Amino acid sequence: MNKPLRIKSNLEYLRKLFIMPDSPDKFIEFGNELLEMIHDFFQEKGGIHSSITLPELSRIFNQKSLPHEPRLIKDVLAEIKTKIIAHSVKVGNPYYIGHMISAVPYFMILLEMIIAALNQNQVKIETAKASSFVERELVAWLHRMVFLRKNGFYEKNIQNPRIALGNVTSDGTLANVTALLVAREKAFPPDENFPGFRTAGMYRALEHYGCDRGVVMVSTRGHYSIKKAVNLLGLGEENVINIPVDEKNRINCDRLRHKIESLTENVGGKKTKIIAIVGIAGTTETGNVDDLETLGQIARETGAHFHVDACWGGSALLVNEYRSLFKGISKADSVSIDAHKLLYCPMSMGLILFRNEKDLNTIRHSSKYVIRRNSVDTGRFTVEGSRPFAALKPWASLKIIGREGYGILLKQAQKATENLLGIINHCGNFEALNDPDLFILTYRFLPEMVKSHMASLEGAINDQKVGEEKKAFEQQIRKINFLINGLNIKLHKALRRDDNTFVSRTTLESTRYRPQNIVVLRAVLVNPLINRKVLQEIVEIQNRIGLRLWKEFEPAYRKIVNGKRD
Repeated sequence: MNKPLRIKSNLEYLRKLFIMPDSPDKFIEFGNELLEMIHDFFQEKGGIHSSITLPELSRIFNQKSLPHEPRLIKDVLAEIKTKIIAHSVKVGNPYYIGHMISAVPYFMILLEMIIAALNQNQVKIETAKASSFVERELVAWLHRMVFLRKNGFYEKNIQNPRIALGNVTSDGTLANVTALLVAREKAFPPDENFPGFRTAGMYRALEHYGCDRGVVMVSTRGHYSIKKAVNLLGLGEENVINIPVDEKNRINCDRLRHKIESLTENVGGKKTKIIAIVGIAGTTETGNVDDLETLGQIARETGAHFHVDACWGGSALLVNEYRSLFKGISKADSVSIDAHKLLYCPMSMGLILFRNEKDLNTIRHSSKYVIRRNSVDTGRFTVEGSRPFAALKPWASLKIIGREGYGILLKQAQKATENLLGIINHCGNFEALNDPDLFILTYRFLPEMVKSHMASLEGAINDQKVGEEKKAFEQQIRKINFLINGLNIKLHKALRRDDNTFVSRTTLESTRYRPQNIVVLRAVLVNPLINRKVLQEIVEIQNRIGLRLWKEFEPAYRKIVNGKRD
């Protein structure tokens, strides 16, 4: 390997590195080389991951001091190609169906180049002149998609600098943090004797309003960002109240009402303040949508802020056929959406939208040198300070693809979900374990002989209302499920080693075997490059490896069936 050429470091050389070079020749040369590297990565045959091990990677990236002398761009690009690109995960591969990340349109690469080249800072109009207006326009588009306010409302407010319909955020977590921050301020508002939570803090807020705690309520399928948000807001993670879900992974509204009743009993002069009720529009693990209409009614009765975490599913509102799934979302106080999910933008960008255009005034802030009180800067309403012009990606994508195009993409995702379900049902050695609303299927490898035996046990249990024999059958099902959990964990690890396909794995308490925890494989079916042939190959690989592993587990299964102890 040739030793990298040493560069003489001086101001004249360094100036040439900054945009824009006097001549575009070098810019075009390295741009073409970069695009070729990316193209080669997509064209490369082989597995989802490179064969390098994690310890080997740790040795590659083990330089213990900062680089001192400059190096040629071409040498660093070559290092990026061999050390980073060669070992990156092919998340756009149609055989990669494990996470909420997909192939992105090629024009996104060009948009990212524009964003980097312009280097706008969205915090202030002085650093983001045109891009501030683009961001407000995008927020208004999605606000109208969610809340369906009248045309006059948007004519008045789309570019009204005195209010904010919402924010662009770095991701869904920050979107949820912003929503719950506003909810906290609304729950403990200022009055003539109290300056508000943000000024006085939690202790004085609780004391002033006669509360001993403030809580946020969400289903057990709620994203972990809700706990992070509550932690950051100083409320304490134990004050996230998780409500069980029904058989369709939707929050159990009856259980929610009962919990609210128990929390709001005024005992000893103290009370619990319900700050927010969170509905999920596209659960991360199972792709289901809560009953948002009922949740909204409960929130209004309770006086709580109603936030909908629609980071996964919210963009489906672009397509009229999915609108019924989200019935009630237009009455939410706030809604979070991720552009890097069903809008098919690259990582990462979130949005938080507020039905009431004045809600973000509760967290409005200013500074003498930037975002001054009477300025038109969007940064007055955001938790984050400096932010890139990320809004360009969904803004341009909505123009290039359009609602009609997104309808086609989501129709393809629905078809892929139905195809995978049909394939695993036809195979016989699998069991589907959720009824997805939005393109996420959970299932497990379950040998047909075991599935048949468990069905007979369930039939026998249904025939016998009480008795020792019924308890024995239930115990046998629990033991078999425990064994099959181990099988699916081992199958998932084997699939990682095989590396021709990828699905993720989680554990659910809400399957037909509830309350027993069941290990499931999780497939996310939104990549438009997926077709039936790809899904068939994925299932065939899982079936082949699963049957091979079953030979190790079958003796233990037979002991359970025959009533023998290990």
